[in-house]
Amino acid sequence: MTTLTAVPKTPVASVEELNARADVLLPLIAAGAAQRERERQLPYEAVAQIAKAGLFTTRIPTRFGGAAGSVRDVIGLLIRIASADSNVAQALRPGFGFIEGLLASGAEGAEGERERWFERYLQGAVVGNAGWEVGGANGSISARIVRDGEHYRATGSKYYSTGSLYADWVSAVALDENEQPVSFILPRDRKGLELLDDFDAMGQRLTASGTTHLHDVLVRSDEIRTRTVEEGKRTIVTPFLQLFLAAVQAGIARNALNDAVAFANDHARPIKHSSASRSVDDPYVELSVGDISARAFTAEAVVLRAAEAIDRAWAGDLDPQAVDQAAIAVAQAQYIAAESALKAAELVFDVGGASTTGRAHNLDRHWRNARTVANHNPRHWKAAAVGAWQLKGTPPPTSGLF
Repeated sequence: MTTLTAVPKTPVASVEELNARADVLLPLIAAGAAQRERERQLPYEAVAQIAKAGLFTTRIPTRFGGAAGSVRDVIGLLIRIASADSNVAQALRPGFGFIEGLLASGAEGAEGERERWFERYLQGAVVGNAGWEVGGANGSISARIVRDGEHYRATGSKYYSTGSLYADWVSAVALDENEQPVSFILPRDRKGLELLDDFDAMGQRLTASGTTHLHDVLVRSDEIRTRTVEEGKRTIVTPFLQLFLAAVQAGIARNALNDAVAFANDHARPIKHSSASRSVDDPYVELSVGDISARAFTAEAVVLRAAEAIDRAWAGDLDPQAVDQAAIAVAQAQYIAAESALKAAELVFDVGGASTTGRAHNLDRHWRNARTVANHNPRHWKAAAVGAWQLKGTPPPTSGLF
């Protein structure tokens, strides 16, 4: 029995306390979001503040000093973060996903790894990712890791390194001499680890999802992580990571609503032949804002319901059928959340005239961000997988996208 298991730690904060901290912090993050995106000012401080506030500890069990929150708790919190700044929210995805992986791991030595990493999270650590590569087949790995005495050396390049520029630790995967994937995690300042801010998507520009170069990087033996995902088997972590994207979409829809309300109140003026003297009294502005509000409400509702499906799978000891059902729930939530966010972001421009397109307001960021998040996974595949489940009971693919 380990020390932390034997002697429970006093939780740093409860779920309620963490949400209270978010109440204070998120308006400050939201206030600068449009300007940061417009001027490409990476939100280093915002990510650091979130980590310092302990928001990463929401799901960490109380025996390790965390809040022991549910998946619904953490997804609800992430929707709130995304409604302040969707770039910041998505940059946190590797860090929250890493925690879910630690919780789900049944590998030998997993409890010791949980102790080590949960303590780092409690101290404010941020974990980023150096994941997918470009230039080969989708999902292929060309990065290499080879033995070097007691340790290893890694070489290669990664793209879509979400959140790594903001991180203290960067996780990656490479192939060993036997062509087997090896996972490892490195401190951000390790010699030979080069992170670039070269992500050039039209939206989510500040997620730090650019290139990572591994220049013959030393990987210590204790930085190698045990891979527990079996080929052809679904892990509960995948539905969580997919629902994370849907939570970002729900936050974007909510952000679009907030901006629509603010613009109608503070900037818009009624069209010349309107019956209203104020834009907020114009029935078509009211209609537009009500439409946006309904879509934001819908996106949040389906995402939280899918989170409850993941919680049920956990409560059922991760029974494979319950995990499949959670994956189906998440696929449905993703489909609707993306559609809702895209439409909500489009309708923002119906609350005013040509002035809504002004670069100073940067209202187009909502659609660009929603469209970029939606393009992570083809949503038609999500709907088709749900249809196959409903029609024939066919489980969704185990490709890592369900």
